Amino acid sequence: HVQLVESGGGSVEAGGSLRLSCAASGSISSSRCMAWFRQAPGKEREGLATIERDGHTSYVDAVKDRFTISSDNAKNTLYLQMNGLKAEDTAIYYCAAGGDVFCADFRYWGQGTQVTVS
Repeated sequence: HVQLVESGGGSVEAGGSLRLSCAASGSISSSRCMAWFRQAPGKEREGLATIERDGHTSYVDAVKDRFTISSDNAKNTLYLQMNGLKAEDTAIYYCAAGGDVFCADFRYWGQGTQVTVS
């Protein structure tokens, strides 16, 4: 069982940057796929970015060219670098691990960290 703990959220002005971290209690190198999601008030949770075991990454259009997902297997930590933040990026951000070969059906989830952009 892997426990995930996000950190790095906070309040920032539009155009600013934040880096979210997701510390895993176990090894993340065995996870086929890891990801970041977010959920804004009154909206459904949406996937933002995925990173596969071989390092391949993918992004949704809304964050492409602004957000970067990365991982440090030695530190068992997943990151999300967010630049050029906009008010519509305000949401609770979640990391997920244990995704399947389709980068779906994630087994493990963090508790979330709030990001507020004004």
